[in-house]
Amino acid sequence: MAAPAAPDVPARTPPRLLTLILLTGISVLALNMFLPSMPKIAAEFEADYALVSLALGGYLAMSALLQMILGPLSDRIGRRPVMIGGIAVFALASIGCALAENVWVFLGFRMLQCGVGVGMVLSRAVIRDMCPPEEAARLLGVVGTAMALAPLMGPVIGGVLDELFGWRASFWLFMAFGVMLTWLVWSDMGETNLTPSASFADQFRAYPELFRAALFWAYCVVLVFSVGGFYAFMGGAPQVAEAQYGLSPTELGIGMGSTSAGFMLGNIVAARMTRRWGIVRLMILGRWVVVIGPLLAMAAVAGGALHPAVFFAGSVCVGIGNGLTLPGANAGVMSVAPHLAGSASGLSGALTLAGGAVISTLVGALVANAFGVYVLMGALSVSGMIGLVGAYAVGRLERMRPQM
Repeated sequence: MAAPAAPDVPARTPPRLLTLILLTGISVLALNMFLPSMPKIAAEFEADYALVSLALGGYLAMSALLQMILGPLSDRIGRRPVMIGGIAVFALASIGCALAENVWVFLGFRMLQCGVGVGMVLSRAVIRDMCPPEEAARLLGVVGTAMALAPLMGPVIGGVLDELFGWRASFWLFMAFGVMLTWLVWSDMGETNLTPSASFADQFRAYPELFRAALFWAYCVVLVFSVGGFYAFMGGAPQVAEAQYGLSPTELGIGMGSTSAGFMLGNIVAARMTRRWGIVRLMILGRWVVVIGPLLAMAAVAGGALHPAVFFAGSVCVGIGNGLTLPGANAGVMSVAPHLAGSASGLSGALTLAGGAVISTLVGALVANAFGVYVLMGALSVSGMIGLVGAYAVGRLERMRPQM
């Protein structure tokens, strides 16, 4: 693709893949980079930890709501202005978080930071605008490979910044990222939505086209129970690791990071094999990996293999399976009605966040007992099985779909 235009000239060509990778990565960093600082934030503001934890839970809820708005908005007025606006709001909100003098101001600006969610939602839509489904899945696999670095590195970066400069440093860094990416979108990202809807009324009148499409819901089942399994692991693993394995925070971080490494590996395979195998076969393969891996880990633990590496091996399978599954599922859900790609991305993203929040909360409550490792591995496998049913449904419905 063409090099970015000069800073004072808005781009008119599609963005480079690196731009979309950075926009997706900042969406993930904004979620988890500051997490090591939450105890210090609570202490400085003399607030309950449960209240400060809304900086995560409330942020996810607001992100789910916002994704339902951003997708249709980008279908109506274009990807470029919505992307610029969302990243700019994120940069300004980051300044508010960094300067906050009480917990309510901090949480208020933290909720505004969820504008950065445009990076993930609209990057997917932009790729789908530019490419047919299988090529889009390949590129989404490339983006996912790079994106997997964010959950690996985010908490480490945030922890180091906190120790060196205090918790507010993370939000000043967010501000710097926001300014840089606003400029990058302006100079590199031309409009890719070449057929915007005529009005918001037309946009919402077209929504039933998605709601009536069984294929859309089949893809959503795959997405919700793929990402939901990852959130279940994130919610339950800390309790299991501490109660049953006595792991330190550092050891836990390394173990949980291995799941992201598995996700990166799965994305690499997906990016290389999508053209040869097709998105449906990769989705089904990925779901089988998620079903079988945790079951084997659970059987090994029951047989006396009590080392934490066995426990984390099951979660690595979840990462690999999701890496194989998600590029195709994300591309496919936007292909059901290509003229509603932004809406499909936003709605499926909102459902995925909401489903993940429910699954992680439920699993987190159930693993607090002596059988926690079995409960968690079983939940991961069941989540994989439901996603597998969805993947087989996608395959059947795609075969019935009229060829364009």
